[in-house]
Amino acid sequence: MNIDMIRAAARRLEGHVRRTPLLNSPFLDDIAGRRVWVKPECLQHTGSFKFRGGWSAVSALEPSVRAKGVIAFSSGNHAQGVAYAAKLHGVPAVIIMPADAPRLKIANTRALGAEVVLYDRMTEDRDAIGAAMAEERELTLIKPFDDPLVIAGQGTTGLEIAQQAADAGIARADVIACCGGGGLTSGIALALEAEAPGLRARTAEPEGFDDAARSLAAGEITRNAALGGSICDAIVTPQPGDLTFPILKRLCGPGLVVSDNEALQAIGHAFNRLKLVAEPGGAVALAAALFRQDEIDGDDVIVTISGGNVDSDIFSRALATLG
Repeated sequence: MNIDMIRAAARRLEGHVRRTPLLNSPFLDDIAGRRVWVKPECLQHTGSFKFRGGWSAVSALEPSVRAKGVIAFSSGNHAQGVAYAAKLHGVPAVIIMPADAPRLKIANTRALGAEVVLYDRMTEDRDAIGAAMAEERELTLIKPFDDPLVIAGQGTTGLEIAQQAADAGIARADVIACCGGGGLTSGIALALEAEAPGLRARTAEPEGFDDAARSLAAGEITRNAALGGSICDAIVTPQPGDLTFPILKRLCGPGLVVSDNEALQAIGHAFNRLKLVAEPGGAVALAAALFRQDEIDGDDVIVTISGGNVDSDIFSRALATLG
């Protein structure tokens, strides 16, 4: 992985991806005790940053290979990103999703024209299912985070942050990304290293599924004990990726960890103060900025809201946390 791959992805994404803004609210600043800048990838196509990686990977395939179709496994956001990228290229897509994924994400993936195959994340191996189907149908597997083309696409978020921070006069800040397998965080970290070395990438995760934070502390990849049970489904992964972790280890500060309830509160604050709809996994970076003030340095902090595909019952719970 290198910055040239991210810049190449940016050229392929030009005209196809939304350049999301960098937003600020004095109300959020008051809670955090510093200026909080929000990069709302919940406004991206399909409601998350995952469209960047999906388009990057699908668009880079040789036309004859791409025409046979693609396959991906995801709890929902990568599923939709790949499905929509495949639809725009006019090629088939098969998406393997956990049966307990949010209903909205399953429905949206099907609505985008993909064939959805459901599995039990507690008893079945999605990697094995995906490998078997890819071989049988000659489909190209697009991994959710441990794929160079996917990481490059997610890294375009970092290129935008670097430019937007410069425009806002932000020379030094932590850039907190919602982290599952590390595709977004590692891509952002590489982009910032090249374009804004005063900005430092950091991971944010839910309690009990903080494999990136524990891996960073240990200096080696560690796994989560459980594979499900958090409302932050979008970023629950077994462990950091083999490609992403070395980048995280080299470039990122210590990981940040928040509770599910703090993620719900962050959803409420994002809606009340910025009129943004976030999902729990997409709100953990904002939660870290708001509720882990003592673990962050500087007058500014930049966070991603990485996704907004939330079921109505969870969103109602989030709003209720603020009274």
